[in-house]
Amino acid sequence: MMPLLPMLSRLVVIAIFFTSSLFALSANLFSQTNLEWVDPFPPHRIIGNIYYVGSKDLAAFLITTPKGHILINSNLSSSVPQIKKSVEQLGFRFTDIRILLISHAHIDHCAGSALIKQLTGAKYMVMDADVPEVEDGGKSDFRYGNSKDMFFPPAKVDRILHDGDEVSLGDVVLVAHLTPGHTKGCTTWTLKVADGGKTYNVVIVGSPNVNPGYKLLNNTAYPQIAQDYKRMFRVLRSLPCDVFLGAHGSYYGMTEKFARVAKGGVNPFIDPEGYKNYVADREEAFYAELKKQQTKGAM
Repeated sequence: MMPLLPMLSRLVVIAIFFTSSLFALSANLFSQTNLEWVDPFPPHRIIGNIYYVGSKDLAAFLITTPKGHILINSNLSSSVPQIKKSVEQLGFRFTDIRILLISHAHIDHCAGSALIKQLTGAKYMVMDADVPEVEDGGKSDFRYGNSKDMFFPPAKVDRILHDGDEVSLGDVVLVAHLTPGHTKGCTTWTLKVADGGKTYNVVIVGSPNVNPGYKLLNNTAYPQIAQDYKRMFRVLRSLPCDVFLGAHGSYYGMTEKFARVAKGGVNPFIDPEGYKNYVADREEAFYAELKKQQTKGAM
């Protein structure tokens, strides 16, 4: 007869695996209409010590240091093996990830966090207003709290961040900027990176988008949502940006820019005008949706 403690340990492992599998199945079902979320994409160096390790559209960034590495975004539960493979293809050790960050608490950016924590021991750091959703697996999300297909494995947050907090490892310092609206704790990350004898300002946009079904007026679950979006755009417009990145590769034209890298010349990821144009476009889209909802409400 198997001793009690080893038997219990095996049962715990089986339970964790079964639960993770259910969440992965849910994520896979949800992503069937978002194939670019799961399609592999070549891992690559963006600039300096910043690397891309995500899928064709779900962005994940590895920032390397001599003291270990920082990963931004864990993506879907099913994304973890792909992220691990990409990290290793670049010549780095997945288990050297010391800090895990996210752009915001939605299934496509944080569902893999619990597993990455388990595999690497990384410290998970999340903006304060997104902590409840991260720790309850999306059940308290203002839009998707009643949508089981948007739930994800809960993960314990090791450090609660606030607007303007710094996250440091080795010689890297990231600043967490609260850019709320898409989620209450949506976070845009900035850092400086050295490359070719120059220093560049990097901005990794959380999300400026208004999802289908978002109520910008009379939203009892998120009363200040419209004001938060306006605040977010003020913050984004204020940030100096040379290298424009974001939570989805489509935000910054990742696939097109990657194709240009092979041709040589100026690094296409250095794109301050692209950043300004993107923020302006998303702000215009927000105000158009706000006006649409105001007009509908007045009828």
